[in-house]
This record gives sequence, C-alpha cells and structure tokens, in this order.
Amino acid sequence: MKIIVAIKQVPERDARIRIDTAAKWIDLTDVEFMMNESDAYALEEALQLKEAHGGPNPSEVVVLSAGPERVGKTIREALAKGADRGIHIQSDDLASFDALGVARLLAAAIKDEQADLVLTGLQSDDLGLGQTGVIMAELLSLPHASLILKIEKTDKGIKVLRELEDGWFQHLELSTPALLTIQSGNSKLRYATLMGIKKAKTKEVRVIAPADLGAEQSGRVVTLEHVVLPHKQRTTQILTGTPAEAAAKLVEKLQFEVRAI
Repeated sequence: MKIIVAIKQVPERDARIRIDTAAKWIDLTDVEFMMNESDAYALEEALQLKEAHGGPNPSEVVVLSAGPERVGKTIREALAKGADRGIHIQSDDLASFDALGVARLLAAAIKDEQADLVLTGLQSDDLGLGQTGVIMAELLSLPHASLILKIEKTDKGIKVLRELEDGWFQHLELSTPALLTIQSGNSKLRYATLMGIKKAKTKEVRVIAPADLGAEQSGRVVTLEHVVLPHKQRTTQILTGTPAEAAAKLVEKLQFEVRAI
C-alpha cells in the first residue's frame, strides 16, 4: 500500500505576526516555522496504517510538500518520524499560487506515483481555506471524504470515521485509490526518535520545480488583495436574572460563543 501525505510548513502558532509593507502577507522575518497541525495528524494516520499492515509487502509512506528551501526541514521531520521518502516542490514564490494553483502543483507531482491513498490535513493553520485536498481529489479523479478521524483498511478498500456537526459521526466505506482530508485531535502525535533523525538524513527527497510540472503562475481564480490583523476590542456583558439563570447564560456563552468548554 502506497500512501502519500501532503504536508505544509506554516508559521508557529505563538509567532509574533506583523503585516509586510505591501500588506499582501505577513512579514516572515525572524518567524519560526512548523508542520501544519492537521497535516501532522494525516502523517500519523499514514504511519499507523503502515505499522498495522506490514507483512511481506510493507506500506510505503511518501511525504509531499511545496515551498522554499526551508520546507526541506519539515520534510526531514516527517522522514524522521517514519515516512520513507519525500517530494519537495521547491518554489520561492508559492504565495503567487491560489488554492487551485497549489492543488495543481501537488496533483501533478504525484500523478505517476500510483498511490493507493492520498492524505492531506483538513485545512492549513495560516490560510485556513480547507480547499487544497478536495481540489486535488477532483484533479486526480479520486473519490474523497473530509473531516476524517480514523482509517481502517478492508478487503475492498478502506473504512473511515467522519466527524459531523453537533457531536454526530459517520462511517463510510470507500474503494481505493482515494483521497482523505484529516481532522486534528483523534490520535496522539509521535515524536521523532534519535534513530529516526539519523535515518532521515539518508532517505530520498526528490526536489522538483513548478516548471518541471508544467505549472505556471498564471490562471489564478482568486487574488489576495491585502491582509489585516484582527481588531481587538474588549466588551462587557451583564447577565441578568437569578443566580441560577445567570449561571446558565454564562455556561451557554462559554460553550457556544467563546467555545471554552
């Protein structure tokens, strides 16, 4: 079974964010980067599938990422955790591609891999569009499902668990090859071991350019005009009624507005 996992390198969550002078994106000076969270869960699902189905023909996990040279660090992190090889679409101007353009790059890079399963995170922590994975499925003509929490291999293909709204879940069976977008939080993420870090240095990472894939920057369907930092504003609300009524209103606001419980 060959599993391809698309991963993205994003700014760390606690990074100090500043808008660049063109107001087109954030200033990346002195910003530290990390693997996108839901992509890390997609990688974990792939590695668990690989470990569960070893045998004489063990699964292969291939990580795929696009971006500048620094993205190689995130690919090596995935290799250190247990992925077998990597594909790096190296581009210093990935911001010039919209979600469709990036999906075309990723799809073109793996179209000849003949993968049984393609996994992506549900969405990226920086843009949060949630589009790349499903667009890839369309470009590759693959059946797909989103919001996946768990994957099981079956004789006919795969069985997945989807998270729906209001605490509901759904079980689906799909034939393979297929593409899934993975939800965060259902598994415990592993750390790279010292042995894994050493092995990662010798694993293959194929570096390709967008031009090698026949992908150009033209043909954008979405243009980012400018970005702004969210406006912070403090407000005060007075909860009226009896203590029991006020407590009930407070719990409701914490649950549905603040989403703290």
